Amino acid sequence: MVAAVASGVLLLDGLLPPDLTLSVEASYLVLLFALLILPKVLQRYRIPSAVTAFCFGAIAGPGLGLFHHDPTIALFATLGISALFLFAGLEVNGSELRGEARVLGEHLALRLAALTASTWLLMRAVELEWRAAALVALALLTPSTGFILDSLPALRLAPGEAFWVRAKAIGTEIMALAVLFVVLKSGSVKTLTLSALALLALVVALPLVFRAFARFIVPHAPKTEFAFLLMVAVLCALATRELGVYYLVGAFLVGVAAQRFRRQLPALASEQMLHAVESFASISVPFYFFHAGAELQPGDFTWPALGLGLVFLAIGVPVRLASVAVHHRFRLAAAQQDALRIAVPLLPTLVFTLVLAGILRERFGISPTLFGALVVYALGTTLLPALILKSPPMDFDSPEVPPLLEPLPLAAESEPSGHSLNAS
Repeated sequence: MVAAVASGVLLLDGLLPPDLTLSVEASYLVLLFALLILPKVLQRYRIPSAVTAFCFGAIAGPGLGLFHHDPTIALFATLGISALFLFAGLEVNGSELRGEARVLGEHLALRLAALTASTWLLMRAVELEWRAAALVALALLTPSTGFILDSLPALRLAPGEAFWVRAKAIGTEIMALAVLFVVLKSGSVKTLTLSALALLALVVALPLVFRAFARFIVPHAPKTEFAFLLMVAVLCALATRELGVYYLVGAFLVGVAAQRFRRQLPALASEQMLHAVESFASISVPFYFFHAGAELQPGDFTWPALGLGLVFLAIGVPVRLASVAVHHRFRLAAAQQDALRIAVPLLPTLVFTLVLAGILRERFGISPTLFGALVVYALGTTLLPALILKSPPMDFDSPEVPPLLEPLPLAAESEPSGHSLNAS
């Protein structure tokens, strides 16, 4: 399969005789087929399409020297990562999170303690300065919420299990984004203060933008909500990129703001909008993973990098599973198997790890060995849930996906949260 793709990619760069070289348009059509069709074929082997797209990028980029710094691929990659974190922000439901605030607070306290301990260990073991060590710890411990939420139905969890996976993933990502912002802008008090004020201004401006759109544009241009929401997400993603905290913060904030604006303009955060953003992400996100693979360098994958990545997996995966499962089991009186079914879907870190690995290379000059180890870790954590749960792979547009799962009743309602976790 890979050999066939490689042969097709070779055509794109004129490595075969000139009369067999494809046009630019045809080359992108071949790439579309490779990213949107072939990964679906490989799903039968429990390989998520994100991993397949990343590997195709690695073959085309450092392997064959193709699509390296391609502006079209970079554009679609930006749209993909923006749509993914917009989707994650749209899934934030403040009332649900507040309803289980105590349990989620304990979960986040454990995550923060693990982050602090991991940062200290990395400073000692890998000899990183504290900001780089904190970012590596975030890369190892933060689940990729948008990726998990989109692929959650494919794991066929019970409604109670799906609720806790969703709530814990969202809560952890909010905390991780806050930590990311502080770490990246902590070079000086002035920089941190100005960046915080700029981010606050963005948060304040978003509801005003949504109100203006609802009042002046929607009455005269109906059915433009999706295009408007996506473009605002991309613009805010680019704005936070300029602030030095990457695309994901801006796109996530737009999703959260749209969710809070739901009463004034229901279409912005409706189920139809969620489905539209999810569908767009299913087409554009593979370009992000392909672009990430294509931007690798030949020295990133060495035996030391593979060895360090396996060490990260051997230590990080059991610790993360145990910390989530043990807390969930004893705090909510869940059965051991149910607690593990909450912990396993939270393992994938693919998007967050790739993003942070890029930031670490660009701004902190980490070694190719550490960069490659983070990539190995990200791929490993993404492959594990489907293998452990023996379910279809975590993926976009997985076949036979049931309707969106309804959240559990909140603790204040008729049934305590812990009881519904045993439902199957």
